[in-house]
Amino acid sequence: MSGTIPTEIRGQKYISLGTFRKSGAKIATPVWFGEDGDKLYVMTRSGMGKTKRIRNNPKVMLAPCTMRGELTRPEVPALARILPPEEHARARETLNRKYWMARLPLVWWRTDTYIELSFP
Repeated sequence: MSGTIPTEIRGQKYISLGTFRKSGAKIATPVWFGEDGDKLYVMTRSGMGKTKRIRNNPKVMLAPCTMRGELTRPEVPALARILPPEEHARARETLNRKYWMARLPLVWWRTDTYIELSFP
């Protein structure tokens, strides 16, 4: 994937990450995200539904949103990739730069999965 981050997403505080069930139903979740070059990074836990759905289908929909998940702009398609452990540090750094609470280990100690989002 060699696309760039859409301008309507760049610099936002939250994005809605829409993942798809096997039935095709979309489930949207507001998430924090880090930016690095033309990629976005999201942290989560391996047992969460969004992680399981991405393992089955890497196609996702993204849109800027409020903290409660209300979309503020139209959705755009993207591809998600669950990062191997050796790539976690770089992804974590993008989130630490953007959100001071992401730096608190007691708050995020169970985070064990990072997702890279790229654009077509």
